[in-house]
Amino acid sequence: MNLIDILVLAFALSVDACAVSFAYGMCFREKRIKNSLNLAGFCGVFQGLMPIIGYFALTSFVDKLEPFSKWIIFTIFLLLGLNFIKDAIKNECEETQKCLDLKCLLAVAVATSIDALAAGAGIALTKASIFKPAIIIAIITFVNSMAGFWFGNILKNFPVRILKFFAAGLLILLAIKTLY
Repeated sequence: MNLIDILVLAFALSVDACAVSFAYGMCFREKRIKNSLNLAGFCGVFQGLMPIIGYFALTSFVDKLEPFSKWIIFTIFLLLGLNFIKDAIKNECEETQKCLDLKCLLAVAVATSIDALAAGAGIALTKASIFKPAIIIAIITFVNSMAGFWFGNILKNFPVRILKFFAAGLLILLAIKTLY
């Protein structure tokens, strides 16, 4: 994977954390700096750890899967993109919990980083190193999560589904790129 591929992947993976942070930003009026740092920190760390877990969980199978690797990578990124589209179309208005204690932070961080686990498995199939992408994914997620929180504070009625459609497009483009 080249740097542009990693940046596109990192941005697409960070959209869930950005959207959740946006929703929290719309709710919180107290301790905004502390809450934004906690939320962005947890999301960034988990987005960075999950690809590493997915990468090493798949490493022992890479030799057997290598002949099919481009199709597996295509399928993983395509399914991630289609999942973003499904979420955007459902457009369910979930009631944002007004808590950011450790339990909530862990739940949000894990929920928003499950896609990164699959992305790590996809990176393993490219036989690229995982540490550079994981660090970039973590940093971009942190920045986007902070931005989402603060934009949520500023913008009250921005449709989050636009972000999900955009992320879906990026993931589908990455999927198609793997075939060439």
